[in-house]
Amino acid sequence: MSGFGLDNLPYGVFSRGGDAHCVGVRFEDSVVEVSRDPTLNALLAQGPGAWAEARGRGRERIESGDAELVPLAEVELHLPFEVADYVDFYSSLEHATNMGRLFRPDSDPLLPNWRRLPVGYHGRAGTVVVSGTPVRRPHGQRKADDFGPSQRLDIELELGFVVGVPSRLGEPVPAERFRDHVFGVVLVNDWSARDIQAWEYQPLGPFLGKSFATSIGAWVTPLEALDAYLVPAPPQDPPVLPYLDTERTNFDLELEVELNGEVVSRTSSRHLYWTMAQQLAHATVNGASIRTGDLMATGTISGPEQGSEGSLIELWQNTRFLEDGDEVVLRGRAGTVALGDVRGRIKI
Repeated sequence: MSGFGLDNLPYGVFSRGGDAHCVGVRFEDSVVEVSRDPTLNALLAQGPGAWAEARGRGRERIESGDAELVPLAEVELHLPFEVADYVDFYSSLEHATNMGRLFRPDSDPLLPNWRRLPVGYHGRAGTVVVSGTPVRRPHGQRKADDFGPSQRLDIELELGFVVGVPSRLGEPVPAERFRDHVFGVVLVNDWSARDIQAWEYQPLGPFLGKSFATSIGAWVTPLEALDAYLVPAPPQDPPVLPYLDTERTNFDLELEVELNGEVVSRTSSRHLYWTMAQQLAHATVNGASIRTGDLMATGTISGPEQGSEGSLIELWQNTRFLEDGDEVVLRGRAGTVALGDVRGRIKI
């Protein structure tokens, strides 16, 4: 089963030959043109009613045979939406615990704020790239008087949500209104230069160790396609503040990391401690506005068992990292619905 049947119908942007970019819907191994817009942003801004209507029209065209199916082999896929802002969270309890044990073995692996709020940072929208884009090994300061290519280049297996309807500056978006603003999800690989990050991040957090490339899938899966795979999120202790206290669900997506043709990790997004709705609520509680095309990612998703780590630093205990020429593929699936793969190869 391909995972791209009528239950899914994700949106992307493609071109054929020298033609202009068009918005299309993927069906099996083909794409159906739905508009001549160069990005998804116009559709994203229209809101849930328009999203449901467009999805219904696409399904009807395909079922009736009134749609030209263009083979994926004949098209080039592009970044599906113009990224307005990029935020990366730190929402996996297992990942945060694993990292804390690596770097603070003699103390509590979680810092005091971690269970109180979804920790995050603002990334760089301009270096978000579509799956298949080669990733150049970044150069930077690795420690005092030591400049050169990163020797500890890593991946981060993440799930991202794409904002459609913007909000007004000064008006927080409650967790209960998540579906009023968010269109769909993509897989995300937030490539990380661990040595550059370790030297630079105190006191202000990630910067050059993260900003060189973030890869996303070429297909944005509407939330509606994943509704059948919602499950209760893990319990939270201690109780959270009222603006984060909401009905909590996660998508039960089975995720995997493939390195050079071998699957090295399998996990699930059902484990996330901080949900996407909580992430959005926290990102806007100070009155920060969201914009059409905002990308917000969960941070690395790891599971509780060995072999379910979402980064190589966890999987290999800080001993091995990516080499030039390595290719990483992230995959995600829930039942009959697959997410667009995220593929990237390291080049010098």
